[in-house]
Amino acid sequence: MLNAIVERIRNYEGVTRKHPIKDLTESFKDIDDYGNTVISFGDDSAVIASGDEYLLFAADGIWARLMENDPVWAGYCAVLANVNDIYAMGGRPLALTNIMSLKDIESSSDILKGIAMGCNKFKVPMVGGHLHPQTEVLSLSVSIIGKASSLITSFDAKPGQDILVAIDTTGEQHNGFYNWDSTSKKDSETVVKRLQRLPEIAEKGLATGGKDISNPGILGTIGMLLETSRVGGIVDIDTIPSPKEVDFLEWLLMYPGFGFTLTCDPKNTQQIIGIFEEENVECKKVGTVTDTRKLIIKNEHSEKTLFDFETDIITGVTKRV
Repeated sequence: MLNAIVERIRNYEGVTRKHPIKDLTESFKDIDDYGNTVISFGDDSAVIASGDEYLLFAADGIWARLMENDPVWAGYCAVLANVNDIYAMGGRPLALTNIMSLKDIESSSDILKGIAMGCNKFKVPMVGGHLHPQTEVLSLSVSIIGKASSLITSFDAKPGQDILVAIDTTGEQHNGFYNWDSTSKKDSETVVKRLQRLPEIAEKGLATGGKDISNPGILGTIGMLLETSRVGGIVDIDTIPSPKEVDFLEWLLMYPGFGFTLTCDPKNTQQIIGIFEEENVECKKVGTVTDTRKLIIKNEHSEKTLFDFETDIITGVTKRV
């Protein structure tokens, strides 16, 4: 089982597509700060100092295969992904903008429907953007701005901390994609209220490290967090929350509608678990942060190294030392 997990995740497109990020970010390292940048590349959103608060900036593009095969869902996910990026940092989203390339105006109707669904679900306005009409490709990118008073970052997982996964296992796989839909059929009040627990956790100082679980899946996202923080971890896969009706290996690759990984001091673990359980979200301690720079997965029978960050990369972006 562990060998199959290691082989599948290391070669999973959601992970391997992250590899080129390192080369791109190197190109921007001399122009990413003119005095107010707190965090640039490597996190779910960039962080800019603004008085006593932080401004958060993020952007996401949608995979072409999703745009071509399910444009309504593509529009919806463009909003969802950006909103999750802001909440993952301990922030609150303010507004969205978009860039669309369209083959013809008619091809935009389903995309716009999906965007409207997302904005209504998460209560974040779409306030502007840019249109490329009559292009040869169909594409959508969405950006977001948010604010925060306290931060949860990808750079602050620390040895000795617990690794938590908070994830909504109620829902269904969407149309054969590695997308777990745990939001579209829930009312907006429920969806927003549980997301707002992330800034609550940040403002109470309960967690230091965290990310939203995205295209690399649960273990891939934990790997990105550990890699960026220049630490390692041991994860017991038997403790990862999962729906009974889904093959476990397939589940590990899913992009959940609501899913976050956090690291915290052990004294705060039960309080964080309780906060999510109040919103009917399953939250479990799944492992421990170590100083080895290896992500090791284990079960009751054995353990295997999933990533050795002395030699492996996911994004290759790490905190500066």
